[in-house]
Amino acid sequence: MELHVANHPLIDHKVTILRDKDTTSPVFRLLVDELVTLLAYEATRHVRVEEREVETPLTRTVGTRISDPQPIIVPILRAGLGMLDGMTRLMPNAEVGFLGLKRDEETLEAITYANRLPDDLTGRQVFLIDPMLATGGSLIMAIEYVLERGATDVTCVCLLAAPEGIENVRRAVGDRANVNVVVACVDEKLNEVGYIVPGLGDAGDRLYGIVDH
Repeated sequence: MELHVANHPLIDHKVTILRDKDTTSPVFRLLVDELVTLLAYEATRHVRVEEREVETPLTRTVGTRISDPQPIIVPILRAGLGMLDGMTRLMPNAEVGFLGLKRDEETLEAITYANRLPDDLTGRQVFLIDPMLATGGSLIMAIEYVLERGATDVTCVCLLAAPEGIENVRRAVGDRANVNVVVACVDEKLNEVGYIVPGLGDAGDRLYGIVDH
């Protein structure tokens, strides 16, 4: 597993506003969208391409295009939906799958409750998107899910990560596949209930409001 922290003044500026407890949901959603576009630039640095001949107004030349099969973007529900537009803005031709995971608040383990993914992901580059890499449980389950379907090239895009979660993902993945994790910031730690500190709170609630269970 490779970790890439996308250090940039604009990213740091936007993360700081996201952390502010007084930032409203509409502003939070806008900033997440902007941040993901910046992270997507880094996350797609190694997207597979192929040569393509095009005719300009002056001559013919050879350029590149994203190769087939097209990548697939998989938001981890529900908070990952807030990152989807930022990813598809840079890769409008990518397919989109969905994976529904939720965390058991007592055990902190991830539980799958929905999925909409191809059965065969052989040869596909997969981009998993989830705002927070806390314990790593959800991300590990999502990675395992796509690896079982034949994926061997997985990039995970997160806003914030905790050192504990990064290490958990590293141990779980090992050297079985090419897995990259791209984050805006690695925070200090997890607290006793598994939240990232200093963090920004519950990303899903801040994106969409608090939903009663």
